Amino acid sequence: MVQLYEDERLDYLLAEKGMQIIQSPSVFAFSLDAVLLADFVSVPIKKGKMLDLCTGNGVIPLLLSRRSNATITGVEIQERLVDMARRSVALNELEGQIDMLHHDLNTVKLDQSSYDVVTCNPPYFSTPSKREYNQNDYLTIARHEVYATLEDVVRVSKRYVKPGGKVAMVHRPGRLVDIISLFRQYKLEPKRMQLIYPKKGKEANMLLMEGIRDGKADLKVLPPLYIYEEDGTYTKEAETIIYGN
Repeated sequence: MVQLYEDERLDYLLAEKGMQIIQSPSVFAFSLDAVLLADFVSVPIKKGKMLDLCTGNGVIPLLLSRRSNATITGVEIQERLVDMARRSVALNELEGQIDMLHHDLNTVKLDQSSYDVVTCNPPYFSTPSKREYNQNDYLTIARHEVYATLEDVVRVSKRYVKPGGKVAMVHRPGRLVDIISLFRQYKLEPKRMQLIYPKKGKEANMLLMEGIRDGKADLKVLPPLYIYEEDGTYTKEAETIIYGN
């Protein structure tokens, strides 16, 4: 029986109804962007190594474990989130496949150029003001570039992905130019991109990008993904991703 602390709760991962995850509204709870990234990224099926940066409560490694038999390492700077992730891994009996590290991604020591895939759902927003810092440290660090900038994430991803390996992230469309520029600066050639829209007629609010280390220029823009129908229900495409087939 898993132990829960303070306002923690057990939720089912929507895409995997038999899998549970520890969540907390005041500390960390995953959102749709993590689910979309875990579905979007290309993964080795039978073996290999994957690395998830800014792993939070481990949602992306947990979801990836249902798509691949590769070993998965998650790196997270917040000790409380790492503890939540480790308990979720144990709860789902995945200790042999998933390892969670409490570390700053900028200083973590791993085998360089050794991972087949690196994923990241990074902080989206610039460093907050002092007033914003005082509201909730857990959420501030998860959402803002307090300890890791976009360039940090791209640089570290390049350091650990093997030549020909893939790096994938989810971000805001407003950072598209920055993402492409940084990917190319660090020899990660953008290969697949998809824009996510809340519904038809609305502006895109999420961006999925996958690059290949030392790859050749050939970016494929996938069809847009719409999350909601006009009546507020999920589109068939979104429903398949969120709930599974």
